Amino acid sequence: MPHVSGVILAGGKSRRMGGSPKALLPFEGRPLIQHILERLESVLPDCLVVTNSPELYAFLERPMVADVFPDGGSLGGIYSGLRAAAGDAAFCVACDMPFLSPALVRYLTGRAGEADVVIPEAAGELQTLHAVYGKACLPAMERRLRAGRLRVVGFFDDVQVLRVPEAEIARFAAPALAFMNLNTPDDVGAARTLWAERAAGLGGRRG
Repeated sequence: MPHVSGVILAGGKSRRMGGSPKALLPFEGRPLIQHILERLESVLPDCLVVTNSPELYAFLERPMVADVFPDGGSLGGIYSGLRAAAGDAAFCVACDMPFLSPALVRYLTGRAGEADVVIPEAAGELQTLHAVYGKACLPAMERRLRAGRLRVVGFFDDVQVLRVPEAEIARFAAPALAFMNLNTPDDVGAARTLWAERAAGLGGRRG
């Protein structure tokens, strides 16, 4: 069974949010990234944060690494986190996914030994920022980054990929919730409403 590390990607320009880091948006009085970290660490105790602004996340008291390719987009963030991770593989998740499901993380990471990439599919799209990447992906990722070819799925032809269908994902979490991310102020408002509803419905517990 491969050792899997947790990686939170806290890069991005947040242009549609006015430039404020999405990871620091308050949810229940605490920064969103803190909730994500706690959920991730409940499954993967070995976690790090990819950020080019480490001073913003010092309060987490966790290892941080900078982007090896600063203009490499999401692929660069995944590469940087995977390269720095202590494990044989890394579960990489974006910092703006409020409803990260520990049960789903446990399932996906439990299948890490089956392929170089274990990636969920939902709404007809591969969820590249909610997937497991093995160290064997690093050379193919680096070739793409050096060539300026930044689509995350672009290197998939060079590695072994296990696509997990939406019906399988739904056994562990509602896909529409698990993969919700925050791109606009409207997204944040909707997520906070759902968060409050779930907290009330679960007696204060958020699964």
